[in-house]
Amino acid sequence: MISNYLIDIIILLIAAVAIVPLFQILKVGAVPGFLVSGVLVGPYGLGLISNIEEIYQFAEIGVVLLLFIIGIELKPSRLWLMRRLVFGLGTLQILFTGVVLGFVFDLIFDIGLNASILVGPALALSSTAFVLQLLGEQKLFKSEYGRTSISVLLMQDIAVVPLLALIPLLTITELSIGADIGFALVESFLILVVIIFVGRYLLHPVVHRVALSGSPEVFTASAVLLVLGMAAITEYAGFSMAMGAFLAGLLISDSSYRHHIVAELQPFRGFLLGLFFMSMGMYLNTDQLFDGALIIFGSLFLLILIKILILVLLTKLFRINSAARYATSLILAQSGEFALVLFSLAHESQIITEQAFQRLLTVVLLSMLVTPLLAFFAKNINNKKSAKALKNDNSETNNVPIVIVGFGRVGARIGQILSIAKIPFVAVDCDAKIVEEQRKKGCSIYFGDVLKPNFLDAIGVESAKTTLITMNDPEASIKVVSLLNKNHPELNVYARGHNLEQCIELKKKGASGVVSENIEASIELSQMAVRTVGFDSKKIDNILKKYRDEYYSEINKKV
Repeated sequence: MISNYLIDIIILLIAAVAIVPLFQILKVGAVPGFLVSGVLVGPYGLGLISNIEEIYQFAEIGVVLLLFIIGIELKPSRLWLMRRLVFGLGTLQILFTGVVLGFVFDLIFDIGLNASILVGPALALSSTAFVLQLLGEQKLFKSEYGRTSISVLLMQDIAVVPLLALIPLLTITELSIGADIGFALVESFLILVVIIFVGRYLLHPVVHRVALSGSPEVFTASAVLLVLGMAAITEYAGFSMAMGAFLAGLLISDSSYRHHIVAELQPFRGFLLGLFFMSMGMYLNTDQLFDGALIIFGSLFLLILIKILILVLLTKLFRINSAARYATSLILAQSGEFALVLFSLAHESQIITEQAFQRLLTVVLLSMLVTPLLAFFAKNINNKKSAKALKNDNSETNNVPIVIVGFGRVGARIGQILSIAKIPFVAVDCDAKIVEEQRKKGCSIYFGDVLKPNFLDAIGVESAKTTLITMNDPEASIKVVSLLNKNHPELNVYARGHNLEQCIELKKKGASGVVSENIEASIELSQMAVRTVGFDSKKIDNILKKYRDEYYSEINKKV
Protein backbone atom coordinates (compact mmCIF):
# COMPACT_ATOMS: atom_id res chain seq x y z
CA MET A 1 0.00 0.00 0.00
CA ILE A 2 1.45 3.36 -1.06
CA SER A 3 1.55 5.94 1.74
CA ASN A 4 0.24 9.48 1.26
CA TYR A 5 3.71 10.78 2.14
CA LEU A 6 5.24 8.94 -0.84
CA ILE A 7 2.51 10.21 -3.17
CA ASP A 8 3.20 13.79 -2.03
CA ILE A 9 6.91 13.39 -2.81
CA ILE A 10 6.09 11.99 -6.27
CA ILE A 11 3.79 14.95 -6.97
CA LEU A 12 6.52 17.38 -5.91
CA LEU A 13 9.10 15.66 -8.10
CA ILE A 14 6.77 15.70 -11.12
CA ALA A 15 6.08 19.41 -10.60
CA ALA A 16 9.80 20.17 -10.24
CA VAL A 17 10.78 18.14 -13.32
CA ALA A 18 8.06 19.82 -15.39
CA ILE A 19 8.43 23.45 -14.27
CA VAL A 20 12.04 24.07 -13.16
CA PRO A 21 13.65 23.23 -16.56
CA LEU A 22 11.16 25.60 -18.20
CA PHE A 23 12.25 28.44 -15.91
CA GLN A 24 15.90 27.64 -16.65
CA ILE A 25 15.24 27.73 -20.40
CA LEU A 26 13.63 31.16 -19.91
CA LYS A 27 16.80 32.14 -17.96
CA VAL A 28 14.74 32.97 -14.88
CA GLY A 29 16.62 30.50 -12.68
CA ALA A 30 15.86 27.31 -10.77
CA VAL A 31 14.80 28.94 -7.47
CA PRO A 32 11.71 30.73 -8.89
CA GLY A 33 10.84 27.48 -10.65
CA PHE A 34 10.82 25.60 -7.34
CA LEU A 35 8.76 28.35 -5.70
CA VAL A 36 6.14 28.37 -8.48
CA SER A 37 6.03 24.54 -8.43
CA GLY A 38 5.20 24.66 -4.73
CA VAL A 39 2.51 27.29 -5.27
CA LEU A 40 0.83 25.21 -8.00
CA VAL A 41 0.66 21.89 -6.10
CA GLY A 42 0.03 23.45 -2.67
CA PRO A 43 -3.28 23.98 -0.84
CA TYR A 44 -3.62 27.52 -2.25
CA GLY A 45 -2.99 26.33 -5.82
CA LEU A 46 -4.34 23.10 -7.33
CA GLY A 47 -4.65 21.58 -3.85
CA LEU A 48 -2.78 18.37 -4.75
CA ILE A 49 -0.85 18.49 -1.46
CA SER A 50 -2.22 19.63 1.89
CA ASN A 51 0.28 18.08 4.33
CA ILE A 52 2.76 20.98 4.26
CA GLU A 53 4.17 20.66 7.79
CA GLU A 54 5.69 17.19 7.37
CA ILE A 55 7.17 18.07 3.98
CA TYR A 56 8.62 21.29 5.41
CA GLN A 57 10.27 19.44 8.31
CA PHE A 58 11.84 16.96 5.90
CA ALA A 59 12.89 19.71 3.45
CA GLU A 60 14.47 21.75 6.26
CA ILE A 61 17.40 19.33 6.06
CA GLY A 62 18.26 21.06 2.77
CA VAL A 63 18.78 24.35 4.64
CA VAL A 64 20.84 22.47 7.23
CA LEU A 65 23.12 21.13 4.48
CA LEU A 66 23.35 24.58 2.89
CA LEU A 67 24.48 26.10 6.21
CA PHE A 68 27.06 23.30 6.58
CA ILE A 69 28.56 24.01 3.15
CA ILE A 70 28.58 27.76 3.86
CA GLY A 71 30.40 27.02 7.13
CA ILE A 72 33.03 25.05 5.19
CA GLU A 73 33.48 27.88 2.69
CA LEU A 74 33.79 30.60 5.36
CA LYS A 75 37.38 29.80 6.24
CA PRO A 76 39.20 32.43 8.32
CA SER A 77 41.88 32.77 5.60
CA ARG A 78 39.22 33.36 2.96
CA LEU A 79 37.48 36.03 4.99
CA TRP A 80 40.79 37.76 5.71
CA LEU A 81 41.51 38.28 2.01
CA MET A 82 38.22 40.16 1.64
CA ARG A 83 38.08 41.63 5.15
CA ARG A 84 37.49 45.25 4.12
CA LEU A 85 34.40 44.53 2.04
CA VAL A 86 33.13 41.58 4.12
CA PHE A 87 33.39 43.07 7.59
CA GLY A 88 33.12 46.71 6.54
CA LEU A 89 30.58 46.95 3.73
CA GLY A 90 28.76 43.74 4.70
CA THR A 91 28.31 44.72 8.35
CA LEU A 92 27.11 48.25 7.56
CA GLN A 93 24.65 46.91 4.98
CA ILE A 94 23.05 44.57 7.51
CA LEU A 95 22.92 47.18 10.29
CA PHE A 96 21.53 50.13 8.31
CA THR A 97 19.19 48.07 6.13
CA GLY A 98 18.00 46.04 9.12
CA VAL A 99 17.16 49.11 11.19
CA VAL A 100 15.31 50.87 8.36
CA LEU A 101 13.38 47.78 7.23
CA GLY A 102 12.49 46.83 10.81
CA PHE A 103 11.01 50.30 11.37
CA VAL A 104 9.18 50.39 8.00
CA PHE A 105 7.65 46.90 8.27
CA ASP A 106 6.59 47.54 11.85
CA LEU A 107 4.63 50.55 10.57
CA ILE A 108 3.11 48.58 7.68
CA PHE A 109 2.33 45.22 9.37
CA ASP A 110 2.20 46.34 13.04
CA ILE A 111 4.42 43.43 14.12
CA GLY A 112 5.73 44.94 17.38
CA LEU A 113 9.20 45.73 18.68
CA ASN A 114 10.32 42.13 19.37
CA ALA A 115 9.37 40.94 15.91
CA SER A 116 10.82 43.99 14.14
CA ILE A 117 14.21 43.35 15.82
CA LEU A 118 14.31 40.06 13.88
CA VAL A 119 12.30 40.98 10.76
CA GLY A 120 14.49 43.97 9.77
CA PRO A 121 17.85 42.13 9.66
CA ALA A 122 16.18 39.04 8.15
CA LEU A 123 14.82 41.09 5.24
CA ALA A 124 18.26 42.72 4.88
CA LEU A 125 19.69 39.30 3.92
CA SER A 126 19.79 38.47 0.22
CA SER A 127 19.52 35.07 -1.46
CA THR A 128 23.00 33.50 -1.41
CA ALA A 129 21.92 30.50 -3.50
CA PHE A 130 20.13 32.64 -6.07
CA VAL A 131 22.72 35.41 -6.46
CA LEU A 132 25.68 33.01 -6.72
CA GLN A 133 23.79 31.05 -9.37
CA LEU A 134 23.14 34.23 -11.39
CA LEU A 135 26.74 35.46 -11.04
CA GLY A 136 27.93 32.05 -12.20
CA GLU A 137 25.67 32.18 -15.26
CA GLN A 138 26.94 35.69 -16.05
CA LYS A 139 30.56 34.54 -15.45
CA LEU A 140 31.25 37.65 -13.41
CA PHE A 141 32.64 36.15 -10.20
CA LYS A 142 36.00 37.84 -10.81
CA SER A 143 34.66 41.29 -11.65
CA GLU A 144 34.47 44.07 -9.07
CA TYR A 145 30.71 43.68 -9.24
CA GLY A 146 30.99 39.97 -8.44
CA ARG A 147 33.58 40.47 -5.70
CA THR A 148 31.51 43.16 -3.97
CA SER A 149 28.31 41.09 -4.15
CA ILE A 150 30.03 37.99 -2.76
CA SER A 151 31.61 40.01 0.07
CA VAL A 152 28.21 41.28 1.23
CA LEU A 153 26.72 37.77 0.92
CA LEU A 154 29.53 36.31 3.05
CA MET A 155 28.80 38.74 5.89
CA GLN A 156 25.09 38.04 5.55
CA ASP A 157 25.79 34.31 5.86
CA ILE A 158 27.78 34.95 9.03
CA ALA A 159 24.92 37.11 10.37
CA VAL A 160 22.51 34.18 10.10
CA VAL A 161 24.14 32.54 13.14
CA PRO A 162 23.49 35.37 15.66
CA LEU A 163 20.01 35.85 14.17
CA LEU A 164 19.26 32.18 14.81
CA ALA A 165 20.51 32.60 18.37
CA LEU A 166 18.33 35.70 18.74
CA ILE A 167 15.04 33.81 18.24
CA PRO A 168 14.97 31.98 21.62
CA LEU A 169 15.89 35.26 23.37
CA LEU A 170 12.93 37.03 21.78
CA THR A 171 10.56 34.39 23.14
CA ILE A 172 11.32 35.49 26.72
CA THR A 173 8.13 37.25 27.81
CA GLU A 174 9.78 39.78 30.12
CA LEU A 175 13.19 40.75 28.86
CA SER A 176 15.27 42.28 31.60
CA ILE A 177 18.60 43.78 30.64
CA GLY A 178 20.18 42.31 33.74
CA ALA A 179 19.34 38.77 34.72
CA ASP A 180 17.33 37.20 31.88
CA ILE A 181 19.27 38.34 28.82
CA GLY A 182 22.62 38.14 30.62
CA PHE A 183 22.01 34.58 31.79
CA ALA A 184 20.68 33.49 28.40
CA LEU A 185 23.71 34.91 26.58
CA VAL A 186 26.20 33.35 29.01
CA GLU A 187 24.41 29.99 28.81
CA SER A 188 24.36 30.14 25.00
CA PHE A 189 28.03 31.08 24.86
CA LEU A 190 29.09 28.23 27.18
CA ILE A 191 27.08 25.68 25.21
CA LEU A 192 28.64 26.83 21.92
CA VAL A 193 32.15 26.74 23.44
CA VAL A 194 31.64 23.14 24.58
CA ILE A 195 30.28 22.09 21.17
CA ILE A 196 33.14 23.79 19.31
CA PHE A 197 35.79 22.38 21.68
CA VAL A 198 34.47 18.82 21.39
CA GLY A 199 34.01 19.11 17.63
CA ARG A 200 37.47 20.57 17.11
CA TYR A 201 39.23 17.57 18.64
CA LEU A 202 36.86 14.79 17.60
CA LEU A 203 35.59 15.53 14.10
CA HIS A 204 38.83 15.26 12.12
CA PRO A 205 40.11 12.04 13.81
CA VAL A 206 36.70 10.38 13.31
CA VAL A 207 36.52 11.38 9.63
CA HIS A 208 40.13 10.22 9.15
CA ARG A 209 39.31 6.78 10.60
CA VAL A 210 36.30 6.45 8.31
CA ALA A 211 38.41 7.44 5.28
CA LEU A 212 40.95 4.73 6.16
CA SER A 213 38.20 2.11 5.84
CA GLY A 214 38.18 2.74 2.08
CA SER A 215 34.41 2.36 1.79
CA PRO A 216 32.74 5.22 -0.16
CA GLU A 217 29.32 4.20 1.17
CA VAL A 218 30.50 4.44 4.77
CA PHE A 219 32.15 7.79 4.07
CA THR A 220 28.90 9.16 2.59
CA ALA A 221 26.98 7.91 5.61
CA SER A 222 29.51 9.49 7.97
CA ALA A 223 29.31 12.83 6.14
CA VAL A 224 25.51 12.89 6.51
CA LEU A 225 25.83 11.75 10.13
CA LEU A 226 28.35 14.52 10.84
CA VAL A 227 25.95 17.24 9.69
CA LEU A 228 22.74 15.82 11.12
CA GLY A 229 24.46 14.81 14.37
CA MET A 230 25.77 18.32 15.03
CA ALA A 231 22.41 19.76 14.01
CA ALA A 232 20.60 17.48 16.47
CA ILE A 233 23.03 18.29 19.31
CA THR A 234 22.60 22.06 18.92
CA GLU A 235 18.81 21.72 18.64
CA TYR A 236 18.79 19.68 21.85
CA ALA A 237 20.90 22.42 23.47
CA GLY A 238 18.25 24.99 22.58
CA PHE A 239 19.62 26.34 19.31
CA SER A 240 18.52 25.66 15.75
CA MET A 241 19.65 22.74 13.60
CA ALA A 242 20.95 25.23 11.02
CA MET A 243 23.36 26.72 13.58
CA GLY A 244 24.72 23.27 14.43
CA ALA A 245 25.31 22.51 10.76
CA PHE A 246 27.09 25.86 10.31
CA LEU A 247 29.39 25.11 13.27
CA ALA A 248 30.14 21.63 11.89
CA GLY A 249 31.12 23.17 8.55
CA LEU A 250 33.28 25.77 10.24
CA LEU A 251 35.07 23.10 12.30
CA ILE A 252 35.76 20.92 9.27
CA SER A 253 36.77 23.83 6.98
CA ASP A 254 40.52 23.27 7.50
CA SER A 255 40.30 19.51 7.08
CA SER A 256 41.84 17.70 4.12
CA TYR A 257 38.49 15.91 3.72
CA ARG A 258 36.35 19.02 3.30
CA HIS A 259 36.13 18.93 -0.52
CA HIS A 260 35.20 15.26 -0.53
CA ILE A 261 32.52 15.83 2.12
CA VAL A 262 31.07 18.70 0.09
CA ALA A 263 31.02 16.49 -3.02
CA GLU A 264 29.23 13.72 -1.12
CA LEU A 265 26.57 16.07 0.27
CA GLN A 266 26.01 18.16 -2.86
CA PRO A 267 23.31 15.93 -4.43
CA PHE A 268 21.40 15.72 -1.13
CA ARG A 269 21.68 19.46 -0.60
CA GLY A 270 20.46 20.31 -4.11
CA PHE A 271 17.43 18.05 -3.92
CA LEU A 272 16.41 18.94 -0.37
CA LEU A 273 17.00 22.68 -0.84
CA GLY A 274 14.76 22.55 -3.91
CA LEU A 275 12.18 20.74 -1.80
CA PHE A 276 12.50 23.49 0.82
CA PHE A 277 11.76 26.21 -1.75
CA MET A 278 8.76 24.20 -2.94
CA SER A 279 7.47 23.87 0.63
CA MET A 280 7.82 27.66 1.01
CA GLY A 281 5.84 28.08 -2.21
CA MET A 282 3.10 25.88 -0.78
CA TYR A 283 2.80 28.25 2.18
CA LEU A 284 2.02 31.17 -0.18
CA ASN A 285 -1.63 32.13 0.35
CA THR A 286 -2.72 33.41 -3.05
CA ASP A 287 -6.07 34.53 -1.62
CA GLN A 288 -4.26 36.91 0.73
CA LEU A 289 -2.09 38.06 -2.16
CA PHE A 290 -5.15 39.30 -4.05
CA ASP A 291 -7.04 40.55 -1.01
CA GLY A 292 -4.13 42.66 0.27
CA ALA A 293 -2.48 43.34 -3.08
CA LEU A 294 -1.86 47.03 -2.36
CA ILE A 295 -0.09 46.33 0.95
CA ILE A 296 1.89 43.38 -0.43
CA PHE A 297 3.14 45.05 -3.60
CA GLY A 298 3.71 48.33 -1.77
CA SER A 299 5.85 46.46 0.77
CA LEU A 300 7.71 44.71 -2.04
CA PHE A 301 8.45 48.03 -3.72
CA LEU A 302 9.71 49.57 -0.46
CA LEU A 303 11.86 46.51 0.32
CA ILE A 304 13.66 46.63 -3.03
CA LEU A 305 13.94 50.44 -3.07
CA ILE A 306 15.37 50.67 0.48
CA LYS A 307 17.92 47.90 -0.12
CA ILE A 308 19.06 49.47 -3.40
CA LEU A 309 19.40 52.99 -1.98
CA ILE A 310 21.34 51.92 1.11
CA LEU A 311 23.69 49.69 -0.89
CA VAL A 312 24.32 52.44 -3.46
CA LEU A 313 25.30 54.86 -0.70
CA LEU A 314 27.48 52.35 1.16
CA THR A 315 29.29 51.09 -1.96
CA LYS A 316 30.01 54.70 -2.88
CA LEU A 317 31.50 55.17 0.60
CA PHE A 318 33.78 52.16 -0.08
CA ARG A 319 34.81 53.64 -3.47
CA ILE A 320 33.31 50.91 -5.64
CA ASN A 321 33.13 52.07 -9.27
CA SER A 322 29.73 53.32 -10.40
CA ALA A 323 28.90 50.39 -12.71
CA ALA A 324 29.70 47.78 -10.06
CA ARG A 325 27.95 49.92 -7.42
CA TYR A 326 24.56 49.94 -9.16
CA ALA A 327 24.87 46.35 -10.39
CA THR A 328 25.62 45.07 -6.87
CA SER A 329 22.73 47.06 -5.40
CA LEU A 330 20.30 45.62 -7.94
CA ILE A 331 21.28 41.97 -7.68
CA LEU A 332 21.20 42.05 -3.85
CA ALA A 333 17.86 43.90 -3.65
CA GLN A 334 15.78 40.78 -2.98
CA SER A 335 15.30 39.03 0.33
CA GLY A 336 16.49 35.43 0.53
CA GLU A 337 16.09 31.88 1.71
CA PHE A 338 17.38 32.62 5.20
CA ALA A 339 14.59 35.13 5.73
CA LEU A 340 12.19 32.27 4.98
CA VAL A 341 13.97 30.08 7.53
CA LEU A 342 14.03 32.81 10.19
CA PHE A 343 10.38 33.73 9.65
CA SER A 344 9.35 30.06 9.84
CA LEU A 345 11.19 29.64 13.15
CA ALA A 346 9.82 32.96 14.44
CA HIS A 347 6.30 31.85 13.49
CA GLU A 348 6.76 28.53 15.30
CA SER A 349 8.03 30.43 18.35
CA GLN A 350 5.00 32.78 18.14
CA ILE A 351 7.21 35.86 17.72
CA ILE A 352 5.19 36.84 14.62
CA THR A 353 1.50 36.18 14.01
CA GLU A 354 0.05 33.98 11.29
CA GLN A 355 -1.08 37.00 9.27
CA ALA A 356 2.29 38.73 9.54
CA PHE A 357 4.05 35.46 8.62
CA GLN A 358 1.93 35.06 5.48
CA ARG A 359 2.49 38.65 4.41
CA LEU A 360 6.23 38.56 5.04
CA LEU A 361 6.50 35.20 3.29
CA THR A 362 4.65 36.60 0.26
CA VAL A 363 6.89 39.68 0.07
CA VAL A 364 10.07 37.56 0.26
CA LEU A 365 8.88 35.09 -2.38
CA LEU A 366 7.83 37.88 -4.75
CA SER A 367 11.19 39.61 -4.27
CA MET A 368 12.93 36.40 -5.31
CA LEU A 369 10.67 36.06 -8.35
CA VAL A 370 11.62 39.55 -9.62
CA THR A 371 15.35 38.90 -9.05
CA PRO A 372 16.04 37.61 -12.61
CA LEU A 373 14.74 40.93 -13.96
CA LEU A 374 16.94 42.87 -11.52
CA ALA A 375 19.90 40.66 -12.48
CA PHE A 376 19.27 41.43 -16.16
CA PHE A 377 19.50 45.16 -15.48
CA ALA A 378 22.55 44.60 -13.26
CA LYS A 379 24.35 42.75 -16.03
CA ASN A 380 23.61 45.50 -18.55
CA ILE A 381 24.73 48.24 -16.17
CA ASN A 382 27.96 46.51 -15.32
CA ASN A 383 30.67 47.24 -17.87
CA LYS A 384 32.44 43.92 -18.30
CA LYS A 385 35.30 45.49 -20.26
CA SER A 386 36.26 47.73 -17.39
CA ALA A 387 35.62 45.10 -14.72
CA LYS A 388 38.71 44.42 -12.68
CA ALA A 389 39.74 40.83 -12.16
CA LEU A 390 40.34 39.72 -8.62
CA LYS A 391 43.95 39.89 -7.53
CA ASN A 392 43.16 37.96 -4.38
CA ASP A 393 40.26 35.69 -5.12
CA ASN A 394 38.00 34.29 -2.45
CA SER A 395 38.67 30.65 -3.06
CA GLU A 396 41.65 28.64 -1.93
CA THR A 397 42.05 26.78 -5.18
CA ASN A 398 41.45 29.79 -7.45
CA ASN A 399 44.65 31.28 -8.86
CA VAL A 400 46.32 27.88 -8.33
CA PRO A 401 47.53 27.06 -11.86
CA ILE A 402 48.15 23.32 -11.40
CA VAL A 403 46.11 20.47 -9.93
CA ILE A 404 47.86 17.13 -9.39
CA VAL A 405 45.52 14.12 -9.37
CA GLY A 406 47.23 11.26 -7.56
CA PHE A 407 50.01 11.98 -5.11
CA GLY A 408 51.95 8.73 -4.98
CA ARG A 409 55.61 8.44 -5.98
CA VAL A 410 55.29 10.32 -9.27
CA GLY A 411 52.85 12.96 -8.07
CA ALA A 412 54.85 13.69 -4.92
CA ARG A 413 58.04 14.22 -6.93
CA ILE A 414 56.23 16.59 -9.29
CA GLY A 415 55.01 18.42 -6.21
CA GLN A 416 58.57 18.74 -4.92
CA ILE A 417 59.76 20.16 -8.25
CA LEU A 418 56.89 22.68 -8.33
CA SER A 419 57.65 23.68 -4.74
CA ILE A 420 61.31 24.30 -5.60
CA ALA A 421 60.15 26.42 -8.55
CA LYS A 422 57.71 28.19 -6.18
CA ILE A 423 54.72 27.37 -8.39
CA PRO A 424 51.53 26.89 -6.32
CA PHE A 425 49.55 23.69 -6.79
CA VAL A 426 46.77 21.64 -5.21
CA ALA A 427 47.00 17.85 -4.98
CA VAL A 428 44.30 15.23 -4.45
CA ASP A 429 44.50 11.56 -3.56
CA CYS A 430 42.09 8.83 -2.44
CA ASP A 431 44.56 7.34 0.06
CA ALA A 432 43.89 8.81 3.52
CA LYS A 433 47.38 7.85 4.78
CA ILE A 434 49.14 9.68 1.94
CA VAL A 435 46.97 12.74 2.47
CA GLU A 436 47.64 12.80 6.23
CA GLU A 437 51.41 12.38 5.79
CA GLN A 438 51.68 15.08 3.12
CA ARG A 439 49.50 17.51 5.09
CA LYS A 440 51.93 17.21 8.00
CA LYS A 441 54.70 18.26 5.60
CA GLY A 442 52.74 21.37 4.70
CA CYS A 443 51.52 20.18 1.32
CA SER A 444 48.21 21.53 -0.04
CA ILE A 445 46.55 18.15 -0.57
CA TYR A 446 42.97 16.91 -0.12
CA PHE A 447 41.30 13.54 0.20
CA GLY A 448 38.64 12.66 -2.35
CA ASP A 449 37.28 10.52 -5.16
CA VAL A 450 38.23 12.24 -8.41
CA LEU A 451 35.79 10.10 -10.37
CA LYS A 452 32.96 12.19 -8.92
CA PRO A 453 32.34 15.42 -10.89
CA ASN A 454 31.11 17.15 -7.72
CA PHE A 455 34.49 16.63 -6.09
CA LEU A 456 36.41 18.06 -9.04
CA ASP A 457 34.15 21.11 -8.99
CA ALA A 458 34.58 21.49 -5.22
CA ILE A 459 38.37 21.38 -5.53
CA GLY A 460 38.22 24.21 -8.08
CA VAL A 461 39.61 22.38 -11.11
CA GLU A 462 37.77 24.72 -13.50
CA SER A 463 39.93 27.66 -12.32
CA ALA A 464 43.24 25.81 -12.87
CA LYS A 465 45.31 26.10 -16.05
CA THR A 466 46.67 22.57 -16.01
CA THR A 467 45.76 19.23 -14.46
CA LEU A 468 48.33 16.44 -14.16
CA ILE A 469 47.05 12.86 -13.90
CA THR A 470 49.66 10.71 -12.12
CA MET A 471 47.46 7.92 -10.74
CA ASN A 472 48.69 4.33 -10.53
CA ASP A 473 45.35 2.92 -11.68
CA PRO A 474 45.26 3.05 -15.54
CA GLU A 475 41.47 2.60 -15.79
CA ALA A 476 40.83 5.35 -13.24
CA SER A 477 43.23 7.67 -15.11
CA ILE A 478 41.33 7.12 -18.36
CA LYS A 479 37.99 7.84 -16.62
CA VAL A 480 39.31 11.03 -15.02
CA VAL A 481 40.69 12.30 -18.34
CA SER A 482 37.36 11.56 -20.03
CA LEU A 483 35.46 13.33 -17.23
CA LEU A 484 37.67 16.41 -17.37
CA ASN A 485 37.47 16.58 -21.15
CA LYS A 486 33.67 16.38 -21.00
CA ASN A 487 33.12 18.99 -18.26
CA HIS A 488 36.16 21.27 -18.84
CA PRO A 489 37.22 20.89 -22.49
CA GLU A 490 39.39 24.03 -22.35
CA LEU A 491 41.55 22.62 -19.52
CA ASN A 492 45.09 21.36 -20.25
CA VAL A 493 45.22 17.74 -19.08
CA TYR A 494 48.52 15.85 -19.08
CA ALA A 495 48.48 12.20 -18.07
CA ARG A 496 50.90 9.45 -17.12
CA GLY A 497 50.52 6.13 -18.93
CA HIS A 498 52.33 2.86 -18.31
CA ASN A 499 52.64 1.65 -21.91
CA LEU A 500 51.77 2.47 -25.54
CA GLU A 501 48.19 1.13 -25.38
CA GLN A 502 47.33 3.19 -22.28
CA CYS A 503 48.85 6.34 -23.76
CA ILE A 504 46.81 5.91 -26.93
CA GLU A 505 43.61 5.46 -24.89
CA LEU A 506 44.39 8.53 -22.76
CA LYS A 507 44.87 10.64 -25.89
CA LYS A 508 41.61 9.33 -27.35
CA LYS A 509 39.77 10.36 -24.18
CA GLY A 510 41.02 13.94 -24.49
CA ALA A 511 44.43 14.21 -22.81
CA SER A 512 46.41 17.20 -24.09
CA GLY A 513 49.63 15.23 -23.70
CA VAL A 514 50.80 11.87 -22.37
CA VAL A 515 54.02 10.45 -20.97
CA SER A 516 54.80 6.74 -21.12
CA GLU A 517 56.41 5.60 -17.88
CA ASN A 518 57.97 2.52 -19.49
CA ILE A 519 59.50 4.32 -22.48
CA GLU A 520 61.01 7.14 -20.42
CA ALA A 521 62.59 4.65 -18.01
CA SER A 522 63.92 2.63 -20.96
CA ILE A 523 65.44 5.72 -22.59
CA GLU A 524 67.14 6.88 -19.39
CA LEU A 525 68.58 3.41 -18.67
CA SER A 526 69.78 3.06 -22.29
CA GLN A 527 71.52 6.41 -22.07
CA MET A 528 73.36 5.41 -18.88
CA ALA A 529 74.38 2.04 -20.35
CA VAL A 530 75.87 3.27 -23.64
CA ARG A 531 77.83 6.02 -21.93
CA THR A 532 79.65 3.44 -19.79
CA VAL A 533 81.01 1.77 -22.93
CA GLY A 534 82.35 5.05 -24.29
CA PHE A 535 79.67 5.75 -26.91
CA ASP A 536 79.59 9.33 -28.22
CA SER A 537 77.19 11.37 -26.00
CA LYS A 538 75.91 13.63 -28.79
CA LYS A 539 75.23 10.65 -31.04
CA ILE A 540 73.31 8.74 -28.38
CA ASP A 541 71.27 11.87 -27.58
CA ASN A 542 70.23 12.10 -31.23
CA ILE A 543 69.35 8.39 -31.36
CA LEU A 544 67.25 8.56 -28.21
CA LYS A 545 65.52 11.76 -29.34
CA LYS A 546 64.61 10.15 -32.64
CA TYR A 547 63.37 7.05 -30.85
CA ARG A 548 61.23 9.12 -28.44
CA ASP A 549 59.76 11.21 -31.28
CA GLU A 550 58.84 8.10 -33.28
CA TYR A 551 57.26 6.51 -30.21
CA TYR A 552 55.02 9.47 -29.43
CA SER A 553 54.19 10.10 -33.09
CA GLU A 554 52.91 6.51 -33.18
CA ILE A 555 50.50 7.46 -30.38
CA ASN A 556 49.26 10.52 -32.29
CA LYS A 557 48.75 8.47 -35.46
CA LYS A 558 46.42 6.03 -33.70
CA VAL A 559 44.26 8.70 -32.03
